[in-house]
Amino acid sequence: MTETATNELDDSFHVFDTTLRDGAQREGINLTVADKLAIARHLDDFGVGFIEGGWPGANPRDTEFFARAQAEIDFKHAQLVAFGATRRAGAKASEDPQVQALLASGAPVITLVAKSHDRHVELALRTTLDENLEMVRDTVSHLRAQGRRVFVDCEHFFDGYRANPEYAKAVVRAASDAGADVVVLCDTNGGMLPAQIHAVVATVLADTGARLGIHAQDDTGCAVANTLAAVDAGATHVQCTANGYGERVGNANLFPVVAALELKYGKKVLPDGRLRETTRISHAVAEVVNLTPSTHQPYVGVSAFAHKAGLHASAIKVDPDLYQHIDPELVGNTMRMLVSDMAGRASIELKGKELGIDLGGDRELVGRVVERVKERELRGYTYEAADASFEILLRGEVEGRPLKYFDVESWRAIVEDRPDGTHANEATVKLWAKKERIVATAEGNGPVNALDRALRVALEKIYPQLAALELVDYKVRILEGKHGTSSTTRVLISTSDGSGEWSTVGVADNVIAASWQALEDAYTYGLLRAGVAAP
Repeated sequence: MTETATNELDDSFHVFDTTLRDGAQREGINLTVADKLAIARHLDDFGVGFIEGGWPGANPRDTEFFARAQAEIDFKHAQLVAFGATRRAGAKASEDPQVQALLASGAPVITLVAKSHDRHVELALRTTLDENLEMVRDTVSHLRAQGRRVFVDCEHFFDGYRANPEYAKAVVRAASDAGADVVVLCDTNGGMLPAQIHAVVATVLADTGARLGIHAQDDTGCAVANTLAAVDAGATHVQCTANGYGERVGNANLFPVVAALELKYGKKVLPDGRLRETTRISHAVAEVVNLTPSTHQPYVGVSAFAHKAGLHASAIKVDPDLYQHIDPELVGNTMRMLVSDMAGRASIELKGKELGIDLGGDRELVGRVVERVKERELRGYTYEAADASFEILLRGEVEGRPLKYFDVESWRAIVEDRPDGTHANEATVKLWAKKERIVATAEGNGPVNALDRALRVALEKIYPQLAALELVDYKVRILEGKHGTSSTTRVLISTSDGSGEWSTVGVADNVIAASWQALEDAYTYGLLRAGVAAP
């Protein structure tokens, strides 16, 4: 239950998450109640202080979410927050149905959105500036009298401050004087820059004495920087969304904001040990919303601590801190070495160590691998995105012979165009495995799928471990500098065995041949992962 949440932190600084409300407004995100419950559990596990669940009464989904969240989630760190608006003009807060729905949600904390831009008051609310101030006072006072903690979001605050600073500050004073614990200054249009945010927050803080928060949209790409600038100016409440989800281009990203506060500012804003869950929580939320995690997201992206240049690798071999701003383990991430035509000896040695392969300081071996990688990348291969293919190559060089579990005699794929407009895809594979010649044929929904099935039919009796393998992604790229149907093709295949995922690469003058190479490597690596000894 929300009421039993026991945040280990004091109330001096708030991490407030609005993924379930503002973040859900991102194009392409459509959350069910079950999705919202799952995300709420992840955010509570991460240790945020407040989770804004939505607008109860505005739609049946959010109303159901609040009822179920309080019944089904035992919050350990967070308090549940309901979002709504100040009462209507000319009404009483105690009689406003929307305000009553906020109370009925059972949430112990309520965030009210209030107009702080004079033109919005007159044009959108169609009321007077004085009545808008009374709407703020009446609604906050009523909710406080009902035992609720209240935060007030001053919508369009920075634009309103530019147009009429005295009125914008009057809204802040009205909210604070009526009992709002925090007044949040919102850069609703996302057009502000850090220096501007800092100047306004500092001035408003000095002139009103209210406790201030910040809500920054990312339309200038500055939402995280703007949030931190507000903290520098005295804000003690930050509103963010997981992975920066939100309307238009998004909101301030929860994870880099929290990481910066903890690691750069030295502020304790999460319970002990939770910062190391940053990467896991980021990816878990991405899975729930069904969006691929950004590979280049700060702190949590798989490329956040990936190193490609040989110069970087040489320095990292001496001291990882030379090219990393933090230890990636602090946020639950890992350092990765990418192997490419930019690789030097240090890159190969570090990558070998990462893969658990001891190169033993063999300079000749390392040099040979470097040259082979550069030669193959010149032909179109890429190993930075195909670690499994690189490991197969590296093990072959270390052991002095190719890593093989089977030898292919031949393969073929046939696509038949039928009179009714349908197509039949059939593949035949002939190979040797454990001194046994095997011929297998299979059909599929495409020539590559047919080859995959034929290879599986041929090998599964000898290697039953392959039954667990599943092709999860397939990418084709026509390489630059080539033209038309005669172009060189690169295929990347991602495969899973249920407990892990790996990528393999193939390059050839046609897509089927390139796909076959990547499939061979995928099956070979799957057997290696399963601990099967090569013949």
